[in-house]
Amino acid sequence: MGSRKERGARNGEGALAWMPEEHRVVSMAELIFEVTQEGDGGFVAECLTESMVTEGDTWEELRKNVRDVVDGFFFDAPEKRPSTIRLHLLRDEVLALA
Repeated sequence: MGSRKERGARNGEGALAWMPEEHRVVSMAELIFEVTQEGDGGFVAECLTESMVTEGDTWEELRKNVRDVVDGFFFDAPEKRPSTIRLHLLRDEVLALA
Protein backbone atom coordinates (compact mmCIF):
# COMPACT_ATOMS: atom_id res chain seq x y z
CA MET A 1 0.00 0.00 0.00
CA GLY A 2 2.82 2.47 0.83
CA SER A 3 2.93 5.66 2.85
CA ARG A 4 0.82 8.73 2.15
CA LYS A 5 3.91 10.35 0.65
CA GLU A 6 4.44 7.43 -1.74
CA ARG A 7 0.75 7.32 -2.71
CA GLY A 8 0.75 11.07 -3.40
CA ALA A 9 3.87 10.81 -5.54
CA ARG A 10 2.33 7.94 -7.55
CA ASN A 11 -0.88 9.88 -8.04
CA GLY A 12 1.00 12.94 -9.33
CA GLU A 13 -0.23 15.13 -6.50
CA GLY A 14 3.07 16.93 -5.96
CA ALA A 15 5.77 16.94 -3.33
CA LEU A 16 3.58 18.14 -0.46
CA ALA A 17 0.38 16.26 -1.29
CA TRP A 18 1.03 13.67 1.42
CA MET A 19 1.26 16.36 4.10
CA PRO A 20 -1.89 17.23 6.07
CA GLU A 21 -3.42 20.53 4.93
CA GLU A 22 -2.80 22.26 8.28
CA HIS A 23 0.96 21.63 7.94
CA ARG A 24 1.37 22.98 4.41
CA VAL A 25 2.94 26.40 3.98
CA VAL A 26 1.14 28.79 1.63
CA SER A 27 4.04 31.14 0.97
CA MET A 28 7.59 29.89 0.99
CA ALA A 29 10.32 31.56 2.97
CA GLU A 30 13.07 29.76 1.04
CA LEU A 31 13.50 27.91 -2.24
CA ILE A 32 16.15 25.22 -2.45
CA PHE A 33 17.93 24.45 -5.70
CA GLU A 34 19.97 21.28 -6.09
CA VAL A 35 23.08 22.18 -8.11
CA THR A 36 25.27 19.75 -10.02
CA GLN A 37 28.42 20.45 -11.96
CA GLU A 38 28.43 19.17 -15.51
CA GLY A 39 31.35 17.44 -17.18
CA ASP A 40 32.13 20.57 -19.21
CA GLY A 41 32.48 22.62 -16.02
CA GLY A 42 29.10 24.35 -16.17
CA PHE A 43 26.39 24.11 -13.52
CA VAL A 44 22.73 23.00 -13.57
CA ALA A 45 20.29 24.03 -10.82
CA GLU A 46 16.92 22.36 -10.25
CA CYS A 47 14.40 23.61 -7.70
CA LEU A 48 13.26 20.90 -5.30
CA THR A 49 9.73 22.25 -4.77
CA GLU A 50 8.74 24.06 -7.97
CA SER A 51 9.17 23.37 -11.69
CA MET A 52 12.26 25.49 -12.27
CA VAL A 53 15.56 24.50 -13.89
CA THR A 54 18.39 26.71 -15.11
CA GLU A 55 22.09 26.54 -15.90
CA GLY A 56 25.22 28.65 -16.10
CA ASP A 57 28.77 28.31 -17.39
CA THR A 58 30.16 29.81 -14.17
CA TRP A 59 28.95 29.97 -10.57
CA GLU A 60 28.23 33.71 -10.91
CA GLU A 61 26.25 33.16 -14.11
CA LEU A 62 24.28 30.37 -12.40
CA ARG A 63 23.44 32.66 -9.46
CA LYS A 64 22.14 35.33 -11.86
CA ASN A 65 20.13 32.79 -13.86
CA VAL A 66 18.57 31.32 -10.71
CA ARG A 67 17.41 34.80 -9.64
CA ASP A 68 16.02 35.41 -13.14
CA VAL A 69 14.10 32.12 -13.27
CA VAL A 70 12.62 32.72 -9.79
CA ASP A 71 11.58 36.28 -10.75
CA GLY A 72 9.91 34.92 -13.90
CA PHE A 73 8.19 32.07 -12.08
CA PHE A 74 6.64 34.39 -9.48
CA PHE A 75 5.93 37.26 -11.91
CA ASP A 76 2.13 36.91 -11.59
CA ALA A 77 2.20 36.22 -7.83
CA PRO A 78 4.93 38.39 -6.25
CA GLU A 79 3.37 37.91 -2.80
CA LYS A 80 4.34 34.21 -2.99
CA ARG A 81 7.95 34.94 -3.94
CA PRO A 82 10.34 33.52 -1.31
CA SER A 83 12.63 35.76 0.67
CA THR A 84 15.72 33.56 0.15
CA ILE A 85 17.14 31.05 -2.32
CA ARG A 86 19.48 28.26 -1.24
CA LEU A 87 21.89 26.73 -3.76
CA HIS A 88 22.86 23.24 -2.59
CA LEU A 89 25.90 22.02 -4.54
CA LEU A 90 26.13 18.25 -4.92
CA ARG A 91 29.50 16.71 -5.59
CA ASP A 92 29.95 13.10 -6.56
CA GLU A 93 33.49 11.77 -6.31
CA VAL A 94 34.76 8.22 -6.60
CA LEU A 95 37.96 7.29 -4.80
CA ALA A 96 39.83 4.23 -5.97
CA LEU A 97 41.28 2.03 -3.27
CA ALA A 98 44.20 -0.03 -4.47
